[in-house]
Amino acid sequence: MTRSTVESHAAEVRKVAELASGVRIGMLTTIDDAGHLVSRPMARPEVEFDGDLWFFAERDSRKVAHIVAHPEVSVTLTSKDTWVSLYGTAELVDDPRKAHDLWNGWVEAWLPQGPEDPNVVLVKVTAMSGEYWDSPGGRIASLLSLAKARQAGEHGVVHL
Repeated sequence: MTRSTVESHAAEVRKVAELASGVRIGMLTTIDDAGHLVSRPMARPEVEFDGDLWFFAERDSRKVAHIVAHPEVSVTLTSKDTWVSLYGTAELVDDPRKAHDLWNGWVEAWLPQGPEDPNVVLVKVTAMSGEYWDSPGGRIASLLSLAKARQAGEHGVVHL
């Protein structure tokens, strides 16, 4: 890779990190036993995006069974004028110290039993690629505005 390619890649990764920051809920999509895509909202701990996303789950949940069988996942993050779609692999992480570091009120609302519960497990998603759409000026009021935002906004594909 040339220096300009490396710098460009680093700028794209920073862009995704910037767009992902502050988005508290992501949609995690897994593959079930029948090969169907299944999505559900997941609370994100406050941690800077560095190519990895962290979530908490119940060890005996369907999503964890999906991840064990098919670790390929996608995560979608949205705000009022930004969309980020990431593709990667998920793994279960048993790390009590990391769980305590990442625990917060958002997670506790979904898992009131706390990080010490043996049924609570971390899910680490290592992003391999992603796309983002960032429309300037805030809310999109109509499909016409969406088309204009697509032309005037910023879109990128990033390999992480």
